Amino acid sequence: MREVDVAIIGAGTAGLAARKQVAKKTDNYVIIDDGPLGTTCARVGCMPSKVLIQAANDYHRRHSFAQLGINGQENLSINKDQVMNHVRVLRDRFVRSVKEAMNDYEDKIIRKRAKFIDKNTLDLGDEKIKAKKIIIATGSRPILPKPWMEFKDHLIDTNRFFELEEIPQNVAVIGLGVIGIEIGQALNRIGVNVIGIGLGKDIGGLSDPELQDYVIDKFSKEFPIYLNGAELKEITDDGKLRLETDDESFKVDKAIIAVGRRPNIDKIGLEDIGINLSDKGMPEFSQTTFKLKEAENIFLIGDVNNDRPILHEAADEGTIAGFNAVNEDQCFQRRTSLGITFCDPNIATIGQRYKELTDKKIDFVTGSVSFEGQGRSIVKLKEQGLLKVYADKKNHKLLGAELQAPDGEHLAHLISWGVSLNLTVKEMLQMPFYHPVIEEGLRTALREAQLQLDEDFLEIIRCSELAFR
Repeated sequence: MREVDVAIIGAGTAGLAARKQVAKKTDNYVIIDDGPLGTTCARVGCMPSKVLIQAANDYHRRHSFAQLGINGQENLSINKDQVMNHVRVLRDRFVRSVKEAMNDYEDKIIRKRAKFIDKNTLDLGDEKIKAKKIIIATGSRPILPKPWMEFKDHLIDTNRFFELEEIPQNVAVIGLGVIGIEIGQALNRIGVNVIGIGLGKDIGGLSDPELQDYVIDKFSKEFPIYLNGAELKEITDDGKLRLETDDESFKVDKAIIAVGRRPNIDKIGLEDIGINLSDKGMPEFSQTTFKLKEAENIFLIGDVNNDRPILHEAADEGTIAGFNAVNEDQCFQRRTSLGITFCDPNIATIGQRYKELTDKKIDFVTGSVSFEGQGRSIVKLKEQGLLKVYADKKNHKLLGAELQAPDGEHLAHLISWGVSLNLTVKEMLQMPFYHPVIEEGLRTALREAQLQLDEDFLEIIRCSELAFR
């Protein structure tokens, strides 16, 4: 029986962030992980997907060349297999960087699977670890619905996608959340025939009905989109997968399954040590300390808690859990919610979304702007997008936003900083805006919101106001 101060199960983003805090106070810790190292982000998530998207968007840009006076676009071609090879080369570089950073504490890593024996003890098969604090950071895995398993040879989950040596020519992308819409658009732009299949209108996490309809209309002009799900029917005589959606039937070479990820919480034995689990198999945990309600020495962080399965959130949760594992307990304020989908134009949700505000019955005003006809968008030949900002009708503070916009990833950060600083719409408008930039669109939306809050206002700060700042 080996005894340690802290045992961390999982060496992904959350687990490694926790380790960094733990190591500040004790050298007596272990990291237990029997899977591939390198983090989900670097191996199969954020980073390789952005490499593919970059290649796809660069190639797609050729459609604007003639308008710009650039000739020869008809002679351009793309080698899809070489694109995927490029993705893997950079993917391996990102993974290598993560692994090299682990060299300094390689002796702390145990390459085994852990299962709880009791609230302080883990069974690793041929050894046991007793720990004062245990941090669960076991991540997640792609969901593949059981009824579809008979077609598994024709299905590609997101963990396997980037290993494809050859890209199929005809694919269905099932699931139009962040991952599905990114992959679907990128594949379409490198010449693959794509059918997008979702279940509802919340593409990329959007909840504002006007934005949902706008984005669906725009994407439908790139590739067919169906929003009532699909039924996988059979493998045809010519080796294709046939599926039905609405009143149509399609045959594709493969289907890429992007219907979500399942937390890896089901094989570590929490139910065997008296921890009550919900009908979804999840234990209760604190949102500010990440301790389990029924075992305060155990923490649940990162994708495995299924709360905010995004890299920067996992890193924050790891930092909080790691700190609390070796210090006096403290609760921490979560950062403003920020989600970005790297389709083109970008989709983003910031702070409180439209649905959250309406569900909470918060009295708010909306300011909006279209990027069709917006100055910088015209210059960039990217006249597509719609931004909606939401502000509290009582105190005028910015609450959140949803958008599709050129360079929306940068707009999203500016808005999230405003929400985080509790700025009012007027205070946001008093910030500098250059011309011509995409950010002017944000100013237009803020002005529309401000007119609903207070028609008599100046964006320039009076000298008399400076004394109160």
